[in-house]
Amino acid sequence: MMQSISTLPPYLSLAIWVPILFGLLVLALGRDSNAGAVRVGALIASIVSFLVTIPLITDFDNAAHGMQFVEKSPWIERFNILYSLGIDGLSLWFIPLTAFITVIVVISAWQVIEKRVAQYMGAFLILSGLMIGVFCAMDGLLFYFFFEATLIPMYIIIGVWGGENRVYASFKFFLYTFFGSLLTLVAIIYLYKAAGNSFDILSWHALKLTMREQIFIFLAFLMAFAVKVPMFPVHTWLPDVHVEAPTGGSAVLAAIMLKLGAYGFLRFSLPITPDASRYMAGFIITLSLIAVIYIGLVALVQKDMKKLVAYSSIAHMGFVTLGFFIFNDMGVQGAIMQMISHGFISGAMFLCIGVLYDRAHSRQIADYGGVVNKMPKFSALFVLFSMANCGLPATSGFVGEFMVILGAVQYNFWIGLLAATALIFGAAYSLWMAKRVIFGKVANHHVAELTDINKREFLMLGILALAVLAMGLYPAPFTDTMQVSVADLLKHVAQTKLP
Repeated sequence: MMQSISTLPPYLSLAIWVPILFGLLVLALGRDSNAGAVRVGALIASIVSFLVTIPLITDFDNAAHGMQFVEKSPWIERFNILYSLGIDGLSLWFIPLTAFITVIVVISAWQVIEKRVAQYMGAFLILSGLMIGVFCAMDGLLFYFFFEATLIPMYIIIGVWGGENRVYASFKFFLYTFFGSLLTLVAIIYLYKAAGNSFDILSWHALKLTMREQIFIFLAFLMAFAVKVPMFPVHTWLPDVHVEAPTGGSAVLAAIMLKLGAYGFLRFSLPITPDASRYMAGFIITLSLIAVIYIGLVALVQKDMKKLVAYSSIAHMGFVTLGFFIFNDMGVQGAIMQMISHGFISGAMFLCIGVLYDRAHSRQIADYGGVVNKMPKFSALFVLFSMANCGLPATSGFVGEFMVILGAVQYNFWIGLLAATALIFGAAYSLWMAKRVIFGKVANHHVAELTDINKREFLMLGILALAVLAMGLYPAPFTDTMQVSVADLLKHVAQTKLP
């Protein structure tokens, strides 16, 4: 894969370090005594952090091959470790998506978080910069640094502002994701030696590795990325963490952090170990279909709204890994579209549940009913997001799933047919929850006391609703940017790499 050097300003460094520096500033200066100023400062910081990502979209060359906006400078010269950044069509949209979700999360916490406001806002701003770093890093050790560093602010967010079992959930989150990454570090060091003491990820793509080496490296990466996605059967940490995490933590975890693992397959597993990827494809496809079907059935029996949406996230991410390993343009593009769409929809679903929880202090489906009678504006948005979650045409949820199913049918009709059952299960659990929570008569006095969303909440959910509809009605800007990069990746994977 060719690499082009950019003469543009350091947009990627700005996207990474602006939110981190703002986050540190908020932590240093913020006090609960001036919480109002902290909130305003954090909102301004998140908006500025989002605005610096816009030039990445406007200046991106859809027809160019290789990496764009490349930045390179020495970091640890003794070991030939570089501060190397770059993006292509595979990673472009995740940077503005991360910054965008951070703005929404800051708005969502405006009145909800009353203690340690500066620490809460600062943690999310720092987390935003670290996650963007994962999508930009083109040095293996720099990628690993950002990939692991994201655990720290999220661990704190869950452990400090989470529910009753927050300490258990935060430890489970940290241990699962950290230990899953240890073998990845071994693989990175092995590749460093194999590439002549280089951590350059693009040079790793050109390595002539034996099948034995490729399978070892593939499995090492799989340990980290499968846990982070999460894939079946290493998914059990996610529902527990979502239930205990604060609303903003759940939104960021589902919208962005799960994508870090899926992105790892695109940047590491497929291009570095193409033969092993093809050899292991059947195994990954099987796990993906189990996630799509079995986890969809598990979501059907959930009584807690957060757990239901958490399991639906696992099922939807099964579409992503399925799309990657059927090795055709439609499948891979559909998987990336599903990642972007899931960022909007899952974030919106968790924020909706947070709105209800802030009023009634319950996430149990049985404690609601007839919410539309007291919260009509909220109900309209909740039903829209539920419809998008089950893949309604004209919403973003439809585009990615439909493309993956088409790609799967091209690969194998029966795999496509099994994948399509997810549309049925998705409709079943999403609409069942909406029916039980939103429609019918007012179920109890708790629902009778509910008040509709205020202007802040309407702004937060309304922006997400526009994003869901815009992507569903006009997905071309997203697909156009990734076509060349996906074609290059598949061409690279199709070529035999064995020496």
